[in-house]
Formats: sequence, structure tokens, C-alpha cells
Amino acid sequence: MTTKKRKRKKKSAGINLTPFVIIVGLIGLALTFYIGYRASISDRKLFSVSLIALFAGLLFESFRVSGHWKTVIGIFIGAYFFSLTSFLPGKNERHYDFESHIEKWPYVFLFMFALIFGVIYQKRVTAKLTEGITLLLSVSMIYWVIDYGFLNFHHWFSISLIITGLLLSIFSIVHALTYIQLSKTNRLVLSIWSTAIMVVFAFDNIFRVFTNPAIENSSFLVDRLYIGLQYFFLGVSAIYILQNIMLLVAFLPSRNGNYRQELKETKEEHINRYATEQVSIRHSLFAIVFIGTVYGLNHQYQLLPRHTMIWLVFFTFPLISQLPKLINRRKKYR
Repeated sequence: MTTKKRKRKKKSAGINLTPFVIIVGLIGLALTFYIGYRASISDRKLFSVSLIALFAGLLFESFRVSGHWKTVIGIFIGAYFFSLTSFLPGKNERHYDFESHIEKWPYVFLFMFALIFGVIYQKRVTAKLTEGITLLLSVSMIYWVIDYGFLNFHHWFSISLIITGLLLSIFSIVHALTYIQLSKTNRLVLSIWSTAIMVVFAFDNIFRVFTNPAIENSSFLVDRLYIGLQYFFLGVSAIYILQNIMLLVAFLPSRNGNYRQELKETKEEHINRYATEQVSIRHSLFAIVFIGTVYGLNHQYQLLPRHTMIWLVFFTFPLISQLPKLINRRKKYR
């Protein structure tokens, strides 16, 4: 086949797709204007300023991870048009309420964006786990259980969960304080435990953030900034939350396919994401003392809500732990 014929085929394929893209674009544009119109005349409050902070956090982390604004914009447009399918009537929806669909639409868009981005940048989003990260998560889980008051529950189910969590936490702490070999089995257990903790904290954080009043309903500027910061951090962590949920859901059998093979691949994914390098005992001791002190003070004086303090520690402790290395580097260059 000559190069001219190939070019003609490419051109013809482009011409065939163009009308479809134009039609979809016009429908999406018209629907967008109509959504804006209905939201402006509605007596109900359909949108909140809090959503802006949520989307800002999601876009911020997307740009940081990808490093390509064109890709992020492309994912944004694709997720936007896919999210418009949320306006289709549901199977069990007897009376179609357009405004109810408007209320759900931003969250569908957020989910679609995080899902598409997580699939495209799966390797970057699936963070490499270490003994130090699992230690941080385990200590945070112990604080979360104590501060929540779960130790006061005497139901057999809650007791069994607490005992299981305590044993896994001790297992991860012992690993961080010793040089026990990180075998495949140990890495698998530590990876699953870390993922499970992140999912628990994610759902707790989502629930706590959305029970806050809307930013525009807060009287004081400090409260608005505080609520906006929570939504921003939730947007930043949205991609990772979805990724961790998918890593746990992967253990469930699918309707079609070889479950043994799928289970083997899922296990390998968990094992491979856990680093074989061990954390120094001195670093682990510093982490336990520092994090334990922060959580202890917050439990005693209630400086911040537990979910905010936990996520604040997640974001700040890795930076604090790197300070000694940065100081030593500066001393060497002097």
C-alpha cells in the first residue's frame, strides 16, 4: 500500500469521526448551559463553594503527579462528557427529577476523573510502600481506635476486629523495630494491612468532611478556610483513595475469568509495591515517639478533629523526617 493511500485512509477516518465529535460537543455544551440555567432559577441549593476546593485539590495533585497539563485537560474533558451520562434516567426512577441529577453530577464527575487518571497513571499513583509508611499507618490506626472510643464496645464483632487490627499493628511495629527479613508473605500481609487502613481512614475522612457545614454558610473566615482546607485535602487524596479501594476489591472474585490467576496477579501487585529495603530502627523509634506525642496531645486537648490530625500527620511527617538529611547535606557543602 502506498503512502498516499494510507494518508487518504487516515483523512477519511478523521472525517468520519468529526461529525460525531461535533454533535457530542454541541449536546454537552447545550446541556451545560441548561444545567447552569436550572441551577440559577432553582429554589434549592444545588451547588456549594466547597466543591471548588474539592476540585482544586484533585486538579492540583493531578498536575503534580502527571507533570503534563495537556493530559490533565484531556482527562478533564473526557471525564466531563462521561459524567453527563448521570443525567440519564435510572431504571427504578419513576419520576425524573432533573435537579436531583444536578446535585449528584459533580460527584460523578469527580469519580470519573479520579478513575480515568488512576488508570492512566497507575504506576505513579500506586505508591511504593515501606516499613516506615506501614508503621505510620499502624500507629495512626491505634490512635484512631482509642480516640473513637472503640475500646468501650463489647460486641463480639467489634472485639474481633480490634484484636485483629492490634495484632497486625504489632506485626508492622515489630518489623519496623527489627531487621526481620521482608519475605514475600510478610510484604503481602503488610501491603494488604496498609491498604485496609487507608480505606478505613478514607471513608472516615469522607464522612467527616461532608458532615461539615458548607463554606458559604460559615460565619467566620477562619471556619471557611478550615472547611475549605479539609475539602482541598480530600480532593488531593481522592485518586489514592480510589486506587486503594481498587486494590482491595481486586481480591473479590469476578463474574468472568479465572479467579486463581486473578488472585495470583493481585498478590504479586501487592508484593511488588512493597519495598524490600528496611527502615533503620532509630528512624522507627523517632517516628513512634513523635507521632505518638502528637496524637497523645490531640487526644488530650482536642486541638483538631481526629481525621484532620491524621491526614495532617500523613502529609507533614514525611517532610519532617527528611529534615536531618537536608541539614547534613548543607553541612557537607559548607
